[in-house]
Amino acid sequence: MREVVFDTETTGFDPFNGDRVVEIGCVVVDDYLPTGEVYHVYINPERDMPTAAVNVHGLTEEFLADKPTFSEIVADFRDFCGDMNLVAHNAEFDMKFINWEMENLGFKPYPATRAVDTLAIARRKFPGANNTLDALCKRFSIDNSNRVKHGALLDAELLADVYLELMGGRQTGLGLMAEEKKKAAATETVDVVRNFREPRAHAASEEELARHKEFISKIENNLW
Repeated sequence: MREVVFDTETTGFDPFNGDRVVEIGCVVVDDYLPTGEVYHVYINPERDMPTAAVNVHGLTEEFLADKPTFSEIVADFRDFCGDMNLVAHNAEFDMKFINWEMENLGFKPYPATRAVDTLAIARRKFPGANNTLDALCKRFSIDNSNRVKHGALLDAELLADVYLELMGGRQTGLGLMAEEKKKAAATETVDVVRNFREPRAHAASEEELARHKEFISKIENNLW
């Protein structure tokens, strides 16, 4: 099962209020394991960059000035994603931005059924716990020391590792193999060599019958 684990960086929290996508990072996983296929792009948001956003991801207006606009990268992004499910941490946020950008250009938005929310999975698995990406990396001993600021590709790579652990970890595949071996062993035909043995006689001897009759005669009110 091939899926796209992705993350976005933006100018703010609300595309319907003028905020835009400034970075997209994607990692393809197959049966939860990273394949090495990645997509990464910085995007000119065609607007100013709020200081609060710069403090989060470090992407300045000057840095993004010569980068392509979303209209210039949308075809490549859609081709990369194909018809695969889209996995994100707090997927509603990222899907909201991606769909706004696509609809703004006349493209059909991705349906909610294609989104896989790792935050929702983590909350079900660890109710009441801190389930941020950093917290989950710590829980699963995933090295996130390079995550000084948010970055779409780095966060997507970390999330791919977190997603694998949330879905059972690398032992999942080993467990499936073991189960298949059990099934194979259960259905395997084993040829057993059996030595022929002559049937033994089981009839009571005359002496045994006499002793039994004597024993019965000593029982009061016996049924025999």
